[in-house]
Amino acid sequence: MEWPFSIQASELFTREPGMGNFTGPFTVVKPLTPLKMSYEAAKKRAEPYTKIIEELPEMRRDTVEFLRKAVAEGRRAYVLVNNRSEGSAPLPVQAVSEMLRD
Repeated sequence: MEWPFSIQASELFTREPGMGNFTGPFTVVKPLTPLKMSYEAAKKRAEPYTKIIEELPEMRRDTVEFLRKAVAEGRRAYVLVNNRSEGSAPLPVQAVSEMLRD
């Protein structure tokens, strides 16, 4: 399912029946752009992808919750982090990893 702009993952799960349910042996999470921002606007804002432009705590929290749910159900979970989410993909990955350890 594609959306013309991002909405919060937790909102999607409540709006779309079945969206919070895993049906396969693995799941993929891809935090992409800040809420209500087009892909192109996020791309321009994040260039040159060398630092965090803006931390997105809700996006990080939703990602962690999604991963924990998948793992609790015995499923593999993969996260594909895009530079356009916060500005530099390795930095949000580090933050999410730390949140998972807490």
